[in-house]
This record gives sequence, structure tokens and C-alpha cells, in this order.
Amino acid sequence: MKFSKNSLCPCDSGKKYKDCCFRWHKLNSAPDALLLMKSRYSAYAVGNVEYIIKTTHKDSPHFEKDKKAWIESIKDFSNSYFKKLEIIEFINGKKEAFVEFKAYIDNYIMHEKSRFVKVDKWYYVDGVQYEI
Repeated sequence: MKFSKNSLCPCDSGKKYKDCCFRWHKLNSAPDALLLMKSRYSAYAVGNVEYIIKTTHKDSPHFEKDKKAWIESIKDFSNSYFKKLEIIEFINGKKEAFVEFKAYIDNYIMHEKSRFVKVDKWYYVDGVQYEI
């Protein structure tokens, strides 16, 4: 999927993609867990498979050893319509952080509290999903 760098960033910052999450996508990293969460949402929305893979911790239950299957799974999910991202809470820590959010995707609302850890950089580990 082709996404214009001049479009509004999918993370709902109100900035152009090139001035927002695109910079973290180029670096395969973000300076904190909140920006990593937002940039991962944007990566799914724009179909940036490599960013999702490179920012998923190897101990995550979402980390797939079969990279080809993982890539296809991410591509399939990225074909969804990412409408809106709502941050509910950010609990910052030096080595572990949590972001609770609602992601409005197609006709579904994903409500999750995600856990991130910092090793050499921030990584997504896992999350608890809430029923809506």
C-alpha cells in the first residue's frame, strides 16, 4: 500500500506523516514507549511490515519464528482501515512502560493495555485486551 508522506499521520497527531511517525519508521525505533506505540499503529496503517518486526521483542508472543508467515499476517492486517487512535493512559518507566489505547480499525475497536520494555531500544512485548 502506498501512503503519502504529506498525508496526515495515522496516529492522529495532526501532523503530516513525514513530520511525525515516519522519522521513527526510518530509525526502526522511537525515543519512548508512547511514541513507539503510536508509530507501530501508524506502521500497520501504512503497511510498514519491517518496522513492526523490528520493534517487537523476541520474547513477545507475537514474535514469529516463521518470518514469511509473519510478514503475510502483518500485510493482511495492514489492509484494514485504521480510522482513529485514542490514547487513554501512558505509564512511563525507565525500562518498562505501558500504554492503554483504543484503536478504531474497520468496524472494530481494539482496547488494549500494551507493555513495552527497553533493552537497547524500546520494544513491544505484549498486551491485555479489554472487551468493549
